[in-house]
Amino acid sequence: MQQILIVLPVVVPVLFWAAYHYHKDRHLPEPPMNLLVCFGLGVAAAALSKLMYIGLEPLGLRFDAVALAGDNPLGLLAYALLAIGPIEELAKLLPFVLVVVRFKAFDEPLDGIIYASFIGLGYAATENLHYLDYLTPLESAARGFASPVVHILFASIWAYWITRAWLNKRPVTKALITGFLLAALLHGFYDFLVLQNPRSALPVAAVMIVTIWIWRLFIMRRLHRESVKESPRQ
Repeated sequence: MQQILIVLPVVVPVLFWAAYHYHKDRHLPEPPMNLLVCFGLGVAAAALSKLMYIGLEPLGLRFDAVALAGDNPLGLLAYALLAIGPIEELAKLLPFVLVVVRFKAFDEPLDGIIYASFIGLGYAATENLHYLDYLTPLESAARGFASPVVHILFASIWAYWITRAWLNKRPVTKALITGFLLAALLHGFYDFLVLQNPRSALPVAAVMIVTIWIWRLFIMRRLHRESVKESPRQ
């Protein structure tokens, strides 16, 4: 019973955000098994990003971000923009372009955001499980709900552009690179803000997340209206 209570800060947010996105895709809901696969891909992406970080060690490019925040702000900014953001977004993007876009049910623009969100959810859940040993129950609960939002939002950026290009039979390379670079840049800058000075930077970080969330809501509503106008999936 105690072990169940310990993981609640991870499990409850996963169920909440999964239900939220399933509801948002209510017109032509994706097969639950596909969503579960994407969650698993997110878990695998978290493991992949860990390997990428380890791969920086032989090159002398792996640093302690918390230590950099204390005595080298410029070093932290460079590490966040050139390592943290690119590594974590690339780890989530790879299973999306290698596996998800080939799902038979991947046939409408909103699908990309939904599937990428479940990848981000799996990634965040894996991270949060790791942090359970280092945070208080209240901190774990707060991170449990906030971390998925961050990973879901940044993943939605590249997912939107890639999906539009893929479904319109256009070359994906430009959309992939553009979406990835934008998501990695925003992700890295966000991490820089929250690591460098969490209290004073919180308003700026919050404005960034709210802005992306509003953009995402607008896009999802527009794509939902487009789906309603089209013929139901056969």
